[in-house]
Amino acid sequence: MMRSLFSGVSGLKSHQTRMDTIGNNIANVNTTGFKSSRTTFADTLSQTMTGASSPSGNLGGTNPKQIGLGTGVASIDMIFTDGSVQSTGKNTDLCLSGNGLFVVNSGNQRYYTRDGAFEFDAEGNYVLPGSGLFVQGWMGENGTINTSGAAGNIQIPAGKSMAAAASSIATYANNLNAAALTIKSISGGGSQVTSTKDYDNASQGSVSATQEGPVTLTTADGTNPANLQSGSYIVGGSYKVASYATAADGTATLTTGQTATLTLSDGTTATVSTGSFKVGDNYGTATPPLTISSISVETTISKITKTYVSESEASSGSPVTLTMSDGSKVTETSGKYKVGNSLPVTTTLTAYDTLGNAHSIPVYFTKTKTDSTTGNQWTVSVATDGSGKATIKEDDGTETVITMPDTILQFTTDGKLDSGSSSVDLTLQNGAQASQSITLVMDSLTQYAGNSTINGKANGNAAGTLSSVSVDSSGIITGTYTNGVKQAEAQVAIAQFTNASGLLKTGNSLYQESNNSGTANIKTAADLGVTITPSALEMSNVDIANEFSDMIVTQRGFQSNSKIITVGDEMLETMINMKR
Repeated sequence: MMRSLFSGVSGLKSHQTRMDTIGNNIANVNTTGFKSSRTTFADTLSQTMTGASSPSGNLGGTNPKQIGLGTGVASIDMIFTDGSVQSTGKNTDLCLSGNGLFVVNSGNQRYYTRDGAFEFDAEGNYVLPGSGLFVQGWMGENGTINTSGAAGNIQIPAGKSMAAAASSIATYANNLNAAALTIKSISGGGSQVTSTKDYDNASQGSVSATQEGPVTLTTADGTNPANLQSGSYIVGGSYKVASYATAADGTATLTTGQTATLTLSDGTTATVSTGSFKVGDNYGTATPPLTISSISVETTISKITKTYVSESEASSGSPVTLTMSDGSKVTETSGKYKVGNSLPVTTTLTAYDTLGNAHSIPVYFTKTKTDSTTGNQWTVSVATDGSGKATIKEDDGTETVITMPDTILQFTTDGKLDSGSSSVDLTLQNGAQASQSITLVMDSLTQYAGNSTINGKANGNAAGTLSSVSVDSSGIITGTYTNGVKQAEAQVAIAQFTNASGLLKTGNSLYQESNNSGTANIKTAADLGVTITPSALEMSNVDIANEFSDMIVTQRGFQSNSKIITVGDEMLETMINMKR
């Protein structure tokens, strides 16, 4: 009889503990990041009346006879499911979703919490304002965060300054239009057709012109120039041709008393004293015919290259009309244009000098060769006139001179860049360094049919001060400066435990490691597979409906156990009264 009384008492105690747990859950229904708990029961020792027996002979086995001695609390477990996300609009608030906790520190003791209601204090420390504990993470340096070291306090002072940084590299990306129209013909403007002949050094010979206008002859080293038919000239001088002869590319015409030695395609030579001979013409009666490889008249003229360029330069007073490859016409009032080229794709690169002054650098991309076999070529330049030099007038009246040799970008037939890079040398007149080199990186360029969407971005920046901060889903705190630069300042650390339910509660929504929680694995949110929602807090995961249901069940359990005691007492009273 006494056993039932003690069983009832144990039931009362156990249900009272369960009610305490339910009461704590309901009390913290609006506590940020709170994790609800549950109480589980287990029966206690049982008194064995008779043991079990195995089957023997004609009798089967018997089960043991045991009487339980009540119940007890088996465990009080934390339920680490995510609470609902509550948007706050405060950019320092963080909501953590997944298996992890924020790490905070008091200076000599580390704690863990799901409460992400953080703020920056007067010294720029990122803290949990209710307790003043420092939020742990990794600080950045010049926008780079190294998370391989130990996490420490996050401190981002208000008004933090950023020094000016000179640009050193610019990256170009996106697409150049492979189907860009090319110029078919040019009318108006300063139209001209020029002819250039390149002679071997120390050459002498006759030069004829077929277009009225100045002719300029220059040798590579200026030591032994060619001669006009009318006489010698001054190196680099310009001459007006008064009479014309039939143009003959690489032709040598012998005069009285002159002899010439012809080198033929089979390596043999022939000496002649009269007539006109041209490199590449057939000579003699041999079959197959021999051709003239070079002509020696006092000195040798060989492999002469003659190039004609049709181009036009437009100005506001002399515009040009360009007829494109599709028949459309375009009128331009500035720039220099060549037949066979496309219209330049104009981009503006913003670069900074050592003082943080911004410079807008024009960079042009012009398709200069269309070839379906080897791939198209584009020329990148800072000036459309081929000079490789441009001058920028700054707002303060100074001038910045930009030089860059025209550079060929060779694309493959499948639209990928085969090779090509260039650099821009800036000469500044505003007290910055005298010369600054910026490397243009073109590796990310493509060339497919479609609009040209190319753009370039250079590193470097003007000086600025911190104006605001924001946090992304990986816990990176980004600072926005008055110069428009956004820079990673720090990253919040996250701790993960093998058994988060084994953590020890210390109050103020804080936890500590216990012998059964495991050691904290502190990494970034991305490394641990958890997500941070900025400008939001995690609500308590207490389910009110579930708690009220558990409360009713617990109440009935408590009442039932009290009834055991009442009935047991009545039975004892009946036994006592039997003696009367």
